[in-house]
Amino acid sequence: MLFRSNSENTLFFALKGANNDAHNYISTLIESGVQSFVVNHIPENVKDKANFFIVENTLQALQKLASEYRKLFHFPVIAITGSNGKTIVKEWLNFLLSPEYTIIRSPKSYNSQVGVPLSVWNIEATHKWAIFEAGISMPGEMEKLQTIIQPTIGVLTHIGEA
Repeated sequence: MLFRSNSENTLFFALKGANNDAHNYISTLIESGVQSFVVNHIPENVKDKANFFIVENTLQALQKLASEYRKLFHFPVIAITGSNGKTIVKEWLNFLLSPEYTIIRSPKSYNSQVGVPLSVWNIEATHKWAIFEAGISMPGEMEKLQTIIQPTIGVLTHIGEA
């Protein structure tokens, strides 16, 4: 999985949120062995201490990378969306399909603009089916998730207020 451990094989995306900026953790991550970062800017205290890929928007970079990675795999991909019930339907489908197929699925409820790319990034050559959740909180987000998941099958669980 992408988030196994902090090592020289880790590529860390420094995402900025409303309450936090992951650029603040780069120094600590370098100390723990991470050597490669996707950033908006290189913090002064870590210049020349690691490999940095500077992009305008780290979230968009994560999403584009996951979308390109997804294109490497050609097997059925189920996308599940709806106001409620996504995780239980995902787990139920996994239960039904897993005796015959090797399944990759969203861990827990990784159905957001960050969770979906992280889920897709975990696809391996041994997988024969994928089941991913897709959740939105703002208009326009589903198009981004569709581009990342590239589903062959869609499941809509429930539409209502959430």
